[in-house]
Amino acid sequence: MKSIIAFLQRSENFCIAVCFIVMCLAEFAQVVNRNLIGAGISWFDELARYCMVYMTLLATEAGLRDGSQIAVTALTDKMPPFVRWILRLLVKVVIVGFSILVLNDSIGMLQMQLENGQVSAGLGIPMWVPYAILPLAFGAIAIVQTVSFITLLIKGRSDNTNARSQEDEKI
Repeated sequence: MKSIIAFLQRSENFCIAVCFIVMCLAEFAQVVNRNLIGAGISWFDELARYCMVYMTLLATEAGLRDGSQIAVTALTDKMPPFVRWILRLLVKVVIVGFSILVLNDSIGMLQMQLENGQVSAGLGIPMWVPYAILPLAFGAIAIVQTVSFITLLIKGRSDNTNARSQEDEKI
């Protein structure tokens, strides 16, 4: 299981880096083209926009995985360890539930785009390509956060049991 998660993380990080590079190059080319040559090419902006969407949604999963998302912990920091553990489990459940809901809806949107055959205005690519990031990102979030929930559940249970037994020994 760890090898699957590690592969998923490496793939996400690679895609984020590629999207960032392509986005920067496309915007740079658009600015140079518009200011020096005097002709704007609309597909540069569209490419940069799609790369930004892919990068943002994949980075959301990476931030959730690494715990680098912004959080207000003033209240939870004052709680006992067991209550903090329960709250962390509850947060994981909410994240997984939300991700599964969005995943389910995004699969429907993707199917609709596949049936429609609509193409983008600038690049002329099928619109299912930009929409494909929704099930990919939220599927990855659901998988990784479920594994994180199970790990937290197993680790936290043993940590809480050890902490309680140490407290019992002191008494």
